Amino acid sequence: MSNDAYFTDKVCVITGAGSGIGRALAENLARRGAKLALSDIDTDGLAETVRRCEGLGAQVKSDRLNVAEREAVLLYADAVHKHFGVVHQIYNNAGIGFHGEVLESQFKDIERIMDVDFWGVVNGTKAFLPHLIESGAGHVVNVSSLFGILGIPGQSAYNAAKFAVRGFTESLRQEMIARKQPVKVTCVHPGGIKTAVARNATYAEGIDGQKMSSFFDKQLALHSPEMAAQTITEAVRKGHARVLIGWEAKLLDLAVRISGSWYQRVGALVQRPLLP
Repeated sequence: MSNDAYFTDKVCVITGAGSGIGRALAENLARRGAKLALSDIDTDGLAETVRRCEGLGAQVKSDRLNVAEREAVLLYADAVHKHFGVVHQIYNNAGIGFHGEVLESQFKDIERIMDVDFWGVVNGTKAFLPHLIESGAGHVVNVSSLFGILGIPGQSAYNAAKFAVRGFTESLRQEMIARKQPVKVTCVHPGGIKTAVARNATYAEGIDGQKMSSFFDKQLALHSPEMAAQTITEAVRKGHARVLIGWEAKLLDLAVRISGSWYQRVGALVQRPLLP
């Protein structure tokens, strides 16, 4: 294990650690000498992540956790603090996907995405923030998305959650600076990463989920979770406020800045041939 002075012996909490970016973050931080508190709702995937990280020499606490269950998250934060004695970093990474236009989406579909992708981030941040402040060297890392920068047809629920994560995180960062608290804050916007989010997503009635997930995997998933994790941890080490992962994320972020609302017309025209 090749330790990194910035992360050595730091207690790092990662939600959604059972696969994808969460697993890659866990392994990356394990190599850097961090102590890990890993959680996921997928216990089998989580067990594999734990096995890999312990194989790298990391000290690991693992727990099944649904980030949408606020009381469970609050209890979990206290349990992690009691176990390690301190908590330095929280990576609010857990998330799910849903595809469906507003007209066809059910309220429960939108609520489910908001519960996990937005409230899960809020729950994790609120639960761990006092411990991060107490550590004297805290860091909150909230995973938004490229879809927290631009809107996409058929992704209204996901867009809503990820835009909300962005606003919440940017506001939190300013609060920490204004109050001179010892907590840095980073918002992460991944582009197309090869994870199981698309395959595990739910869909509005009438949408061919297998076809959609296959399209994402083959055409849009351009980067490995390991590349994403490396980008994130380097940004954390450098104290960056905002992280764009992938050339397409950087390109589309620039396009939105330049075009303003005109990008929405382009998106609508691209989507039109795909409509039923």
